[in-house]
Amino acid sequence: MFYYVLKYVLLGPLLRLAFRPRIEGLEHVPETGPAIIAGNHLSFADHFLMPAVLKRRITFLAKAEYFTGPGIKGRLTAGFFRSAGQIPVDRSGKEAGQAAIREGLGVLSKDELLGIYPEGTRSHDGRLYKGKVGVAVMALRAGVPVVPCAMIGTFEAQPPGQVLPTLHPVVIRFGKPLDFSRYAGMENEKAILRAVTDEIMYAILKLSEQEYVDEYAAVVKAAEATEQKRKLPRMPLS
Repeated sequence: MFYYVLKYVLLGPLLRLAFRPRIEGLEHVPETGPAIIAGNHLSFADHFLMPAVLKRRITFLAKAEYFTGPGIKGRLTAGFFRSAGQIPVDRSGKEAGQAAIREGLGVLSKDELLGIYPEGTRSHDGRLYKGKVGVAVMALRAGVPVVPCAMIGTFEAQPPGQVLPTLHPVVIRFGKPLDFSRYAGMENEKAILRAVTDEIMYAILKLSEQEYVDEYAAVVKAAEATEQKRKLPRMPLS
């Protein structure tokens, strides 16, 4: 119930007024039945803008940190995400990834929409990064279509680290559903999972027209952070 209060009464109208998003290809989202909406991830606002424009309810796999923050702010954030029906995902290892897949398959088994960002994290520089294969595992195991989605302009409206968004044109573009039924029963083959994931990322790339980086975003972020620390001036020893 709280999900629909947020969407139609509290948050949805405010987001539409502030961002005035232009929606393209909404007809590609199935009106019934399970499907995965796979999108790029440029801003914290993505979590709310996409659900605000969809006619159907969508459940996202959200990072566990949103549910475990300290203090009053942390409790409020966790309560908000839980009330909106979002599922916490621990991104710290292989077993955590399997748990996320189980949760996602649970959503699809109820004939619902599942939202996922194959990059695994927000882009820190506006580029599109290599996708993780979890989206392919879920698509093949559940036998559901994958609808690519591109968020355009949300990075400029609210880049990482910026608390309040600024006014900037936003486009939310949905592509034609991708059918992977030809790979039925092959969800344990690594080459197939990589091929399916790359096809999904290419569809997102065509919609978003971002620069593509054939590396995982988390790896690039870590490397850049290490390089930044290396360049920091060292304090002289007394």
